[in-house]
Amino acid sequence: MLAITDLSIRLAGRLLIDQSSVQITPGSRVGMVGRNGTGKSTLFKVIRGELAAEHGTVTLPPRWRVGSLAQEAPNGPESLISVVLKADLERDALLHEAESATDPHRIAEIQTRLVDIDAHSAPSRAAAILSGLGFSAADQLRPCAEFSGGWRMRVALAATLFAAPDLLLLDEPTNYLDLEGTLWLEDHLAHYPRTVIVISHDRDLLESSVDQILHLERGKLTLYKGTYSSFEEQRAARELLDAKAVKRQEAERARLQAFVDRFKAKASKARQAQSRVKMLERLKPITALVTEDVREITFPAPEKILSPPIIAVDNASVGYDPATPVLNRVTLRIDNDDRIALLGANGNGKSTLVKLLAGRLAPFSGKVTRADKLSIAYFAQHQLDELNEDGSAYDHVRKLMGDAPEAKVRARAGAIGFSGKAADTKVAKLSGGEKARLLLGLATFFGPNMIILDEPTNHLDIDSRAALAEAINEFPGAVIMVSHDRYLIEACADRLWIVADRTVTNYDGDLDEYRRLILSARNAEPAPRERSAAEKPQRPKSDNRGSLKKRIAEAEAEIARVSEIITKIDTALALPDIFTRDPKQAAQLSKARANAADALARAEEQWLEASAQFDAAAG
Repeated sequence: MLAITDLSIRLAGRLLIDQSSVQITPGSRVGMVGRNGTGKSTLFKVIRGELAAEHGTVTLPPRWRVGSLAQEAPNGPESLISVVLKADLERDALLHEAESATDPHRIAEIQTRLVDIDAHSAPSRAAAILSGLGFSAADQLRPCAEFSGGWRMRVALAATLFAAPDLLLLDEPTNYLDLEGTLWLEDHLAHYPRTVIVISHDRDLLESSVDQILHLERGKLTLYKGTYSSFEEQRAARELLDAKAVKRQEAERARLQAFVDRFKAKASKARQAQSRVKMLERLKPITALVTEDVREITFPAPEKILSPPIIAVDNASVGYDPATPVLNRVTLRIDNDDRIALLGANGNGKSTLVKLLAGRLAPFSGKVTRADKLSIAYFAQHQLDELNEDGSAYDHVRKLMGDAPEAKVRARAGAIGFSGKAADTKVAKLSGGEKARLLLGLATFFGPNMIILDEPTNHLDIDSRAALAEAINEFPGAVIMVSHDRYLIEACADRLWIVADRTVTNYDGDLDEYRRLILSARNAEPAPRERSAAEKPQRPKSDNRGSLKKRIAEAEAEIARVSEIITKIDTALALPDIFTRDPKQAAQLSKARANAADALARAEEQWLEASAQFDAAAG
């Protein structure tokens, strides 16, 4: 059991958690929620032992392994599958020891333990996790260094999941994923066999993957049974009860005070009045739950509604190299009030498509027609880095308003969520969510006809995401969304487009159907996934033979390794008196040999399969 007892955490002089206690039983799947900046990530640091608490304790069962996502993405020449396999430290250490062990008893112990931890099935389990997170079979054999930082963070997530710690701590894991990877992760966490605590603002993950909600608000931790919707219902009921309790207490306090005021001067009632004073002193005030209203998000309406379609694309080809376009034969139209969500794994061309629609990429062929005076606002997460860190929200708004009076500039800054002193806070001191709000306000400042939102929710908490959904629904223009947040898509989108197989198609199903499609595909044999030319240079077909060569070499190395283990076991079993002197050890060795023989058969089968594919590619 994870026991948090009377815990207080202070960071940079600010009290984040104040004398809170909670107990989480083994096997629980807990979603941790709370406004940004309340201390959720800091609590994880205390649980991991990276930060000392000001008061109280965090107690874990002995020998529990605690795992969390690495802060830095893995890099280097090792293949993705190798990086993930090495995350199981015990398996990796045992395999290395097995190569040099000579003592028969130790050989038996090593092989028995490898059987206990199901070590021989590890490659297939690691491959399944990588596949679920969007890596094809060919990708899994490529070096880490060939992938971008975002993709390498997925490898780090895969390694953490593969290690299967007793306590899994995940802090906003979907920030590194597309919708398809998020859907797979939701399913994986829902079946995680040990204890997991995940910090998330993703409603669907909290609805489908956890069975408890740990809420951090105003320094207090409260554990609720059930999913996120159950938490909302329980919290609403608690707010109502607390409000009633406060009213009752206020009435009792007024009654006691009235008695004291009335009779304190009378000698005959002095003792009773003094008694009421003591009762008032003992009457500790009940703290009512205070709902922190989230600031709304608004998008200015366009000055003029344009004649439809506002964008028409006819048989267009687009990308970054005319010889290898990312998208081909794209035909579509966008009208004034469209709400369109783009589906498809990262690397399939969603960003290329929105750049085409925004006019940032010209087509190689085909035609793109835009309505006269069409205004497009474009929001992408990477643009957060383009904000002036030394400037304030007021400074950014001032640049867009020229010589406008001070009062008008501050009014516009307030309209996008930065009123009063907040308008003068430097960007460097803003939270990720505040930066996202500022960028949304700046991007839509002049009332666009169409808004393109590329992963707008990464730094927004649950309430801010709801405010964003409301803003989208109230906006009279068109909206194109790329998001891993299923709640946002379901709340706003009325059309779904799939970007895959180098083109764009309309999807007639709903997100539940799409989820089933994705999970069935990713739980099956992984297929190679195409990437855009911007992410990965096109490789000649001989590269496939290169990856097959690598698979053949790896299979040969595994055959040699297991054969050596079998030889050592056979040598130990050949001792003349082993079955009479130590029958238990002999039984362990016999079991270990059988398992090693199975592993050898699998390695030989992999070698044969890869060799046959190599010969076919060569012929």
